Amino acid sequence: MTVPQGLMLCDDLIFFSRVSGTARASGLTVRMVRTQAELLAAVRSAPPGGIILDVHNPGLDLPTLLADLKAACATMPRVTAYGSHVEADVLRAAREAGCDQVMPRSKFVKDLEEQIGAWLSG
Repeated sequence: MTVPQGLMLCDDLIFFSRVSGTARASGLTVRMVRTQAELLAAVRSAPPGGIILDVHNPGLDLPTLLADLKAACATMPRVTAYGSHVEADVLRAAREAGCDQVMPRSKFVKDLEEQIGAWLSG
């Protein structure tokens, strides 16, 4: 099994298919995880270069997740987060929690093809 360059925490299989297809076209591999616990387990087994987060994922506690990631990794993976543009306070909280890049979902989709390599590189 190929170790993915990235992990994506989301619960939307259709959207994940779009992201993973774009990554695959760029020669990259992304694995979907549905929970914070699953993400941490995956990171502990094989740290990725980058993590993509849906800030609206059910049960997500972003400050705790980022602290746990820092504790679990010798080198912190790049964390790119996206969410609804109408919930600016949630996006701001993701920035304040320490995500490397935070954007509305529309910008994430617009930049996906061009930026997927940067988002998944360590």
